[in-house]
Amino acid sequence: MFARSVSCTLKPGRVTEFNTTFEKDVIPVLRKQNGFQDEITFIAPGEANAVCISLWDRKENADAYVRNTYPAVLKSMEKVVEGTPQVLTYEVSNSTFHKIPARVAV
Repeated sequence: MFARSVSCTLKPGRVTEFNTTFEKDVIPVLRKQNGFQDEITFIAPGEANAVCISLWDRKENADAYVRNTYPAVLKSMEKVVEGTPQVLTYEVSNSTFHKIPARVAV
């Protein structure tokens, strides 16, 4: 399993609009992507920062999303997000929710 973590700064007073836009515009797009598994979004106390973690079955499917769809997702979030979100990627090491066993260090 593969994960993308997107961190962003929300525009002041826009947390409700961020949540609505994410639910209405982003989640439906993600659900249509090959290999998409789950999305978890966190908003920091004080409503200034958000972290969105998407889980994918394989890195190749997440990469296809980044190439083909992510630019439009960024565009849809411009009215609620300041600046450019920071993206980090990970191999999922373990998950109790997705029943992934812990990876053995090589």
